[in-house]
Amino acid sequence: MAEPTKLLRVSELVKRYETGAGPVPVLDGVSLQLAKGDALAVVGPSGSGKSTLLQIIGTLDQATSGRVELGGRDLGTLDNDQLAQVRNLEIGFVFQSHYLLPQCTTWENVLVPTLAATRETAAGAAPSQPASFSSMESVPQRAERLLKRVGLAERMAHFPGQLSGGERQRVAVVRALINRPALLLADEPTGALDHASAESLSQLLVELNREEGVSMIVVTHSMDLARRMKRVVRLEGGSLQEDGA
Repeated sequence: MAEPTKLLRVSELVKRYETGAGPVPVLDGVSLQLAKGDALAVVGPSGSGKSTLLQIIGTLDQATSGRVELGGRDLGTLDNDQLAQVRNLEIGFVFQSHYLLPQCTTWENVLVPTLAATRETAAGAAPSQPASFSSMESVPQRAERLLKRVGLAERMAHFPGQLSGGERQRVAVVRALINRPALLLADEPTGALDHASAESLSQLLVELNREEGVSMIVVTHSMDLARRMKRVVRLEGGSLQEDGA
């Protein structure tokens, strides 16, 4: 059987923060690979660098040294405009806080990333699109389909303040997926939710990984969410190891 195509390669990633007392190491030679369609959970104690690792992969932060390749491209060689295109078109982000625009409806919040995508595509960027998607599906059709899929068909005209915490986080997930990213990065996506909402969102992420064909890295303290992923790695002492849990 052929080896799955590698979407993401992280090689010997080092991150140190410079302080008046000297450098503070956070990541010490971290390497990992993620195949297309894979789902990886990163667990570990608070302050171990999990969020830092995710931010570097998502080009929101820079490593001290090391290499991050997405789709065969070394992200370290791209300029700021190219990195902005990667963040908007190829990577979706979900955080513990939903960061929805309070003055916009559910429908409008979901469509916000497509405004930048339209400008970037016109400027020459080519957004990736998994083969499972029909090229005939318009942006509004995709938004409506995904919102219905996550149980928000009756909430499209609602503002964030009119939604529950779980509903707001589901809107954030749809917003992250609207541009058909190859990679979804989720940083403690269930951390601010009650148990029932966290269970629902955890299962939803698993199902969307399968249905949408999106590769996924989830940083979490929740072992329930971690166990639902296809692989679990532990980050501790600046290093990664496969987690038997």
